[in-house]
Amino acid sequence: MVRRIFIIAALLMSAVVSAEAQTGTWSGNLDIQGNKLTLVFHLDGDNPTMDSPDQGAKGIPVEVERGPAGRIGIRIPSLGASYEGQWLIRQIAGTFRQMNAELPLTLTPGEKRPNRPQTPHGPFPYETEEVTFRNGSVTLNGTLTLPEDHSRKTIALVMVTGSGQQNRDEEIFGHKPFAVIADALARAGIATLRYDDRGFKGYTGDIAECTVDDFAADALAGVRLLRERFDKAGVIGHSEGGTIALMLAAGNNVDFAVSLAGMAVSGAETLIGQNRTALAAAGLDKETADTYCRLLAEAFNASEKGLSMPEADKYDLPDALKQNYMSVKMQIQLPYMRHFISLDMRPMLGQIACPVMALNGTKDSQVDHQSNLKALCNGLGYNPMNKIEAIDGVNHLFQHCTTGSVAEYREIEETFAPEVLKKIVGWLSELQ
Repeated sequence: MVRRIFIIAALLMSAVVSAEAQTGTWSGNLDIQGNKLTLVFHLDGDNPTMDSPDQGAKGIPVEVERGPAGRIGIRIPSLGASYEGQWLIRQIAGTFRQMNAELPLTLTPGEKRPNRPQTPHGPFPYETEEVTFRNGSVTLNGTLTLPEDHSRKTIALVMVTGSGQQNRDEEIFGHKPFAVIADALARAGIATLRYDDRGFKGYTGDIAECTVDDFAADALAGVRLLRERFDKAGVIGHSEGGTIALMLAAGNNVDFAVSLAGMAVSGAETLIGQNRTALAAAGLDKETADTYCRLLAEAFNASEKGLSMPEADKYDLPDALKQNYMSVKMQIQLPYMRHFISLDMRPMLGQIACPVMALNGTKDSQVDHQSNLKALCNGLGYNPMNKIEAIDGVNHLFQHCTTGSVAEYREIEETFAPEVLKKIVGWLSELQ
């Protein structure tokens, strides 16, 4: 009888722990072609949510179904995704599904937060203001960072993020590079305006219909806001934002421009370069990579000229690359991608009269430093204040790195190379 009571007690304890395993915060990593993507589920209360901190997404509504014996099902309607798991003592083991992909995902209690030592924490020796400004019907929300004793003579910059809808800190993998840069500039007596991209929150239009020109117009609205309070207003942009910085400079809209990992060559060349790098990293032979990149080049050319897209069956390629190309053909139909492919700053560089600083990392796997810096050196007119420089050993995010692969971004604790911050501050200080 004693033994039977003990067994029943153990079973009851198991049921209690199983129920507790289906509440609280649980997190795990998806392995997507060697890249880790962290998912965090908050399963308490009547409104459970999911976070994807690596993508800067928080509070995504989920639907939870709890089954017997520790089974749990989670649906994420807005993403067309789901998770089915089984509680196994101190973890939940299961499968994450989205579209046709099925990936194993093991969840453990709590949320593991990566160390980000450069993220600024108060108290701060400067002021911040929450601001709202408009570009036509689009409302943008941002943070104005104001150095101590600021005045109209203080120089100010609008900060422009890279491609994709990002928050004002350009948050990625827990890194907040724009917060780090704004902090460094404020401490050096320089004001900044950073803002959430349209489409990040609250945008009622169709983001798929927007192009880089629309995002440049948003940045210009930010410049106008700065001009209401400061005599000198410039722009600092990263990646696609770096290209937008050059666009605003070419339009004579700013007093100075800083391009970080910006693209000066065409979008088509940049995308082909990115694919070539990715294919090499995936272990494909040079001949296959060359063939696929030739297919992409013909597709991009056809898009620009309004011609029919080439068919992948005419190329000697693995089935996986042919299927990938089908996805590319669909993306090319979007206004954003059509515009991006044809975007080329080289014809506009000669129109830039204001001082330009352009920095690109030598280990950048997304925007080639050599071709883009060469285009800038050849295209910009002479200005003794121009500074065009390759930064040795840093990746697209300006982190010191080993390979420059996107897969490293999350694992690196450094958010932004301190010596690059020093270069930016030094150059801007010369303009005051």
